[in-house]
Amino acid sequence: MTTTIDLTPYAPPVPARVLTARSADGTELHVEVHGPDSAPGNAPDNASDSAPAVVLAHGWTCSTAFWAAQIRALSADHRVIAYDQRGHGRTPASAACSADLLADDLEAVLTATLAPGEKAVIAGHSMGGMTIMAASARPAFRDHAAAVLLCSTGSSRLVAESTVVPIRAGRLRTWLTGHILGSRAPLGPVTPVARRILKYATMGAGSAPHMVEACARIVHACPRRVRHAWSNVLHLLDLDHAVRELRVPAAVIVGSADRMTPPVHSRRIAEALPQCVGLTELPGLGHMTPVEAPELVTGTIRDLVTTHIAMKEGA
Repeated sequence: MTTTIDLTPYAPPVPARVLTARSADGTELHVEVHGPDSAPGNAPDNASDSAPAVVLAHGWTCSTAFWAAQIRALSADHRVIAYDQRGHGRTPASAACSADLLADDLEAVLTATLAPGEKAVIAGHSMGGMTIMAASARPAFRDHAAAVLLCSTGSSRLVAESTVVPIRAGRLRTWLTGHILGSRAPLGPVTPVARRILKYATMGAGSAPHMVEACARIVHACPRRVRHAWSNVLHLLDLDHAVRELRVPAAVIVGSADRMTPPVHSRRIAEALPQCVGLTELPGLGHMTPVEAPELVTGTIRDLVTTHIAMKEGA
């Protein structure tokens, strides 16, 4: 007997607008704007009359579809801006991959979608969080960031501290992890075995089948060359200095069972942040916190908007 899985809550919502943001090297980024239409580009003369803005940056091997739950919940009363990282979703790949290019891309999205001086809450998951850190000292980021949310992310030692390979930390585990995460092999179709592997590596043991299915479809859609190219960047990533430049209120969320970016990363980030407004560790959850705990992640974004945008505008 075949069990039908309802993926309706994870279907990518239809955006109110689609636009292209051109990054510094000419890469054209696919950008979606959801929610009220009183947005810069439609009514740019008075940004304070617009719905508060939220910008979402997804992680490695994902796409805007990863944020479906947050987009659906927030777009009723927020302008939600989501974009595909280069090589992911509908944004073409580039010859080069680096943390600096991720920062360039986020700056391009902010400039293309927000009025001058308009503030937004910027949320990033995994590589999206690294994007925020990489952009922390950039002029456009500082001009537009009211607060940030860092979900399931790290700033350095990503491969060395991953627990995807269940052996003692050391050279062998680092070597094995690097080869697994950096594999050039195609992921192939989403099969029962593929779901089990993805669930083990990226999600908590209690994750519901519909959550696993949704994440598997998103991850398996990422081209293998893109997956491999960005794995090399993550392997060498060192953004510890950039965390200290993140001078806006920042909330941090991590699952206690995250094997990709274990809680040690989030604790280290929280300690280094100039304005950490909270570290939340979710018992039993894995790396895919926006999917595994959609209400909590959405609620945290709402709280950041209320505290750091809405209250300031009403002052």
